[in-house]
Amino acid sequence: MAESTAEAITAAWRAESARLIAALTRMTRDVGLAEDLAQDALVAALEQWPENGIPNSPAAWLMTTAKRRGIDHFRRADVLRRKTDELGHVREEDGMPDLDAQVDYIEDDVLRLIFLSCHPALTPESRAALTLRLVGGLTTAEIARGFLTTESTMGQRISRAKKTLTEAKAEFELPTGEDRIRRLDDVMAVIYLVFNEGYTATAGDEWLRPELTTEAIRLARMLADMVPEEPEAHGLQALLELQASRDHARVDADGKPVLLEDQDRTSWDQLLIRRGLAALEKAELLAVRGKPVGRYYLQAAIASQHARAATPEETDWRRIATLYDVLAQAAPGPVVEVNRAVAHGRAFDPGAGLAVLEELPPDALAGSHLVPSVRGDLLARAGLHREAAASFREAAALTRNTSEQELLLARAEESAQLEN
Repeated sequence: MAESTAEAITAAWRAESARLIAALTRMTRDVGLAEDLAQDALVAALEQWPENGIPNSPAAWLMTTAKRRGIDHFRRADVLRRKTDELGHVREEDGMPDLDAQVDYIEDDVLRLIFLSCHPALTPESRAALTLRLVGGLTTAEIARGFLTTESTMGQRISRAKKTLTEAKAEFELPTGEDRIRRLDDVMAVIYLVFNEGYTATAGDEWLRPELTTEAIRLARMLADMVPEEPEAHGLQALLELQASRDHARVDADGKPVLLEDQDRTSWDQLLIRRGLAALEKAELLAVRGKPVGRYYLQAAIASQHARAATPEETDWRRIATLYDVLAQAAPGPVVEVNRAVAHGRAFDPGAGLAVLEELPPDALAGSHLVPSVRGDLLARAGLHREAAASFREAAALTRNTSEQELLLARAEESAQLEN
């Protein structure tokens, strides 16, 4: 019973924390306070649900509890203000917000929270970390592992980011005009970041975190509706939907990862594929009209090649390799080069992929498992099984995801047996 209650609390928090914090930020106009109130509600759930049972509506319970804590907070602050006034130290402050009169959720609250997290006063690293914390629901330790830094350093970065927003008097409103355009790239980047954390979890025992991919898709759709003339917004929506269409096939019955070429494509979500292809078509029509496209459109075009192939053998890897070559020019970076190596290895031969990897600087993606895992795959395809096994073991030692580590160690063992 205790275990099932704990699981229910975890599930409710993962599903609702972003909406909860976003709604509380709208009510209190203070993102730091909003997160504190949400955390207070979580603590209350941990204390009360095991004894009183799981409420019929966990989300409503968390919101009601958080609002009550918020009312108590503002009442205490109001008492302190009045006492200070009596001592002759009058301060100009807003009155206590009427939290009970507030609507619990507005559909775009989370999108507002992302725009707030992408305030220009913050550094790119702080924007990403704060969004993963507030919208992705990741712990400080999880975010620190993703950024290859310590938990204390990441905690300080997130605290500074919230303080910066307060000092900048950042408004919890959807920006308009030039301000919206300036933040759009950052907003798309953090939505993609949240999706990727759900698509392949940075750490932990789970390969997927579907609540994050679902939320990222919801936000991408809302963003595309907000800026219908922006092809990259449609490209982002298309990319996320096409990628997520494979989720059911990406793990087996035991939750273990299944590689793309081994997946049962009949279990791919056809509705998501149709929606993704439709969004991609919108981006293409805008591009024909002269609107510039970029990395999300190009990645969606790559994903569409997989979606259209009924079998792995039908995949047009040469087209994919060409698209990656264009992407490398439009949005250069080591991750793109690693994926380009995969594409060239499949389109031509493993040596072509290894040649792309060789062009990477020695310290590219240092501390990440991506380079050795792709190198291992290319070496295995080239029949160099001893070297492949070593690369897979190196990658396994670097990943922080248990399922991914088990997959890489299994591939290392398979390569070692083939060598013998």
